[in-house]
Amino acid sequence: MPKLIIDNIEVVSPEGTTVLEAARSIGITIPHFCWHPALGKAGACRVCAVKLLEGPVKGIQMSCMLPVQEGMVVSTDDPEAMELRRLVIEWLMINHPHDCPVCDEGGECQLQDFTIAGGHGIRRYSGSKRTHLNQDLGSFIEHEMNRCIQCYRCVRFYQEYAGGGDFGVMGSAGRVYYGRFKDGQPESLFSGNLVDICPTGVFTDKTARFRARYWDYDMASSICTICSLGCNTTPMARYHELLKVTARHNEAVNGWFICDKGRFGDLGVNAPDRPRLPLVEGREVGWDEALETLLRRLGEIEELYGTGSLALVGSSANSLESGILLAELATAVSAAALCYFVDENEAAVTLAAVSLLETAVSASMPDVEQADCVVILESDLREEGPMMLLAVRQAWKQGAPVFLVGKAATLEQATAVGIEVIALGFIEEVPLGIFANPVIICGTKNSSVSDIAILALAEAKLAFLFKGANSYGTAVLSREQAGISFQKAISTGKIKGVIAVEADIPAELLAQMPFVAALDWRVTDPVRSARIILPTTSIVEMDGTFINFEGRGQRFNRVMTPGLPLKDGLEPGGHPSRAHSRLVPGGDVRPAWQVMAELVRLSGGELIREPLSGRWRGLATLDADGSGVKVSPP
Repeated sequence: MPKLIIDNIEVVSPEGTTVLEAARSIGITIPHFCWHPALGKAGACRVCAVKLLEGPVKGIQMSCMLPVQEGMVVSTDDPEAMELRRLVIEWLMINHPHDCPVCDEGGECQLQDFTIAGGHGIRRYSGSKRTHLNQDLGSFIEHEMNRCIQCYRCVRFYQEYAGGGDFGVMGSAGRVYYGRFKDGQPESLFSGNLVDICPTGVFTDKTARFRARYWDYDMASSICTICSLGCNTTPMARYHELLKVTARHNEAVNGWFICDKGRFGDLGVNAPDRPRLPLVEGREVGWDEALETLLRRLGEIEELYGTGSLALVGSSANSLESGILLAELATAVSAAALCYFVDENEAAVTLAAVSLLETAVSASMPDVEQADCVVILESDLREEGPMMLLAVRQAWKQGAPVFLVGKAATLEQATAVGIEVIALGFIEEVPLGIFANPVIICGTKNSSVSDIAILALAEAKLAFLFKGANSYGTAVLSREQAGISFQKAISTGKIKGVIAVEADIPAELLAQMPFVAALDWRVTDPVRSARIILPTTSIVEMDGTFINFEGRGQRFNRVMTPGLPLKDGLEPGGHPSRAHSRLVPGGDVRPAWQVMAELVRLSGGELIREPLSGRWRGLATLDADGSGVKVSPP
């Protein structure tokens, strides 16, 4: 590997690494706009100039375009290089508007950072500025073309990386314009990444426009719950209101990007009608009364209908901690049915897929990107895992053929990311044997247990897409605790009472239940039917753990303290509540696992303070900013 010196520091970098990347590896940041780790080099902005003092290349060079070579001596702070960077910044700022005070990018703007770092602070240009008309890009993205510095990041991501065809660059010279041929919502499933990837404020999040500055936000490392991929995110909140979600880099999972569903999907965190106080028969009560009443009602159910008449129902959206406590609570209250899944088919298929992954080689999204053959089996990735579709495109760009197998593997998903595919009827028709590194991506929504069993014979890495963010962990717990599906439990006719823990149980299955209690933060059918409601925290209001589709355990941190959003709690006249209290209005909610831990204690057991014990103990110390860890089979 070539050895070079950057600012008197010796560096050894792999062949093909650029000088800019080599400098970043030792903590030296060279100003740049067009370069991005996921997009590579373009040489468009000319602001990454460095001076080569010795070696095969000398003089001023653009560090993002120059591969490292043996014997190079590089200076990033040479006066000549710094002056060139300052002049380039000044040239870029000639037409840039004086609107930092009203720009939503303020505080997280690369142009701000590098303008200041480059020493350009006084504008000498006094002529007229070039101006553009902005486009209406729909409900999610705000367009302000006058802030553009022509770095080409947006179009390179949208067209080359994501395969979109309805957004691009038009014009020439000083009339270059980035946008669509006509107003309207971008068609790409990943258009929201324009907000993250733009180094200035051309594209900003319209859903949070003018709501806060970067330094105003409450934020923490979290995980997307839209599907089972476990993409890393940074939700941002202010005044107890979730305002926006941005992508968080994790090279082992989602790389630099997230899909629009994960970014703009309405989680219901801010819903004004979400449960925020314990209710018994529609009456607001304190926590102690609600918990004691629930346990008393459970005793009455058993006395009236006999032993075995109660079911505890969780879901694949529960955190791992909630799943563990579900089993503890079932033991404490002598529940006859411990249900980690509602639907019998979902339970069976998920359990079969997880059991297979524990013996086969599971594929991550980076594995898919590096595959030399990709099979999409009985799945529409636009619905079951959009970021997986983006990974498939990266493999296709490297020459990997993509096969669509089964009726559910629609051709429209390939069109959505601009790739060519081969449609086949059966998995046996795919010539997997001629490839060195094939990957099969199978959706569980449209698959059966027999479909899963066939894949045990396939000589390929496997990736299964599940319904919930923690389906993998839920399946493992269900198997270890001998859980059954709720559908199967009520088919016996014995179940007369249900405790639904953040579970989506259809109203028709609840109609025959004399007693329903719900632990939830959403307005669901169980909440509507519940005699007792115990409000819980959403994912952004607590710490916890999920296990994603490949069996990777990941921690997420609390983003904000729970409470009624300030705008929803204003008194007439627009003033916040004048009541003095240590508790935020609407903030008396608890993580579901803590509610169940308290019920276990009141039932005579010990108070559980840390659910992740035994085989799960190692996950309790995971860093939410890390890459996560693969969960070992029992």
